[in-house]
Amino acid sequence: MKTQKENIRTRVKEQYAEAARASPSSEAACCDDNYSSAELSAIPTESVLGLGSGNPVRHADLKSGEVVVDLGSGAGIDVFLAAGRVGPQGRAIGVDMTPDMVARARRAAESRGIANVEFHEALIEKLPLEDDSVDVVLSNCVINLSPDKPSVFREAFRVLKPGGRLVISDIVQEHPLNLFADGSSCVATAMVRADYLEAIHASGFPNVEILDDKPSLQDSQGVAASAITLRAEKPAKT
Repeated sequence: MKTQKENIRTRVKEQYAEAARASPSSEAACCDDNYSSAELSAIPTESVLGLGSGNPVRHADLKSGEVVVDLGSGAGIDVFLAAGRVGPQGRAIGVDMTPDMVARARRAAESRGIANVEFHEALIEKLPLEDDSVDVVLSNCVINLSPDKPSVFREAFRVLKPGGRLVISDIVQEHPLNLFADGSSCVATAMVRADYLEAIHASGFPNVEILDDKPSLQDSQGVAASAITLRAEKPAKT
């Protein structure tokens, strides 16, 4: 019998495999208000599925030559944006557990001849990367779906170089919603904000800065869930 964590991963993989097999949507490509028209025109159309909750690349202060990894990279939208900013001397890496998403992202890279990207099929709770190997860790509306969020944050801390940056857009609950969490709803599997931030602190990041904060769901108590973008840094070695 599968565990609850396994059931959630299975449901998420099925849901996102279906999205990955869909034809490129002109509506998604032109109407995702998390991204500017200039950003969308610079990347493969098939990488835009309208599944994010923010724009972490915009807040990551990426520099030429940096190495970036996107956790739950999907069809590659943030990987391709990051690749353009780090340039040919840099590298943008996508990690996703859904084979169809990885395949779609790889096809998009090949169709545009984008050489400074790579996509790996793996769990974001167990990254296929070396310790202290990347400058920036990104994620966009994915960690909320993980059944083991503390492990995701520990892995992000592990692979970051000292002084490296964590920039995440995600969904958090504002109070416990007691929804059935089977992986079909990003709100149901989201953590309460205070617990989410504490998990980041516990993984080793001393400070977390909230860069963007928007209500995403209302209930009888007011705001029930929010879309936030945050930034944290791994302490530099002294």
